[in-house]
Amino acid sequence: MEILKTFALFAVTALAEILGCYLPYLWLKQGHSAWLLVPAAFSLGAFAWLLTLHPQAAGRVYAAYGGVYVCVALAWLWAIDSVRPTVTDIIGVGVCLLGMTIIMFGPRPA
Repeated sequence: MEILKTFALFAVTALAEILGCYLPYLWLKQGHSAWLLVPAAFSLGAFAWLLTLHPQAAGRVYAAYGGVYVCVALAWLWAIDSVRPTVTDIIGVGVCLLGMTIIMFGPRPA
């Protein structure tokens, strides 16, 4: 249960970060309204706050979060950009998620 809870929190965190970066992209590259910067700022603030909700040391959380971020970014690529991930993308995500699991839940010295 702890693994699912951690993964879900990381996934929500990744969505907040991706959205916070995607909205300025829409403004800068696709000519959308600069008002998109307002929800982008809130989204990036939520991203930073969400990372603080883990009880582990910050460096460990940031390292493990990267693995889930890769997974969510590829899901975003497929859902929003309509680019289907390749087999090597899927294998890479599996490696990243395995790494995240090892970092977060591996044995620790007493």
